[in-house]
Amino acid sequence: MTSIRDVGKTISNAVLENVGRAMGQAQERTPLPVDLLESDDAYLAVFDAPGATSSDVQVRLSGRTIDVRVDRFREVYEHFEMVLPGRGLSLDGTVTLPDDAAIEAEGATATLHDNGTLRVEVPKADEAESPDSDTEDEA
Repeated sequence: MTSIRDVGKTISNAVLENVGRAMGQAQERTPLPVDLLESDDAYLAVFDAPGATSSDVQVRLSGRTIDVRVDRFREVYEHFEMVLPGRGLSLDGTVTLPDDAAIEAEGATATLHDNGTLRVEVPKADEAESPDSDTEDEA
């Protein structure tokens, strides 16, 4: 015979599991938060990537767009059982540099920090080297 307490626990666990899945799916559909900063020499995109390891992260620079994908994995904790799976596992983020950005893609770097941020630095091209720079000949 099943007690009311057991029924309540079963219903509670089912509700928590569904809420957790919904939260994880919502997180996966929401782009990674990103700040875009600029110095005299470079652009810096700072993405939130909590719980990611370097093997979880893919970074691609295509034109002026930085694309980031994080495929996280849940750790297994000995003697613990998952009650609420609320964290998204596949996360994406994108930022596009300004239209007039002259960049050096070859010098770009991506660094994952312990505080859960991914920093992508893209150096600026010298104006003289930039294919987009407008130079006028004086006659």
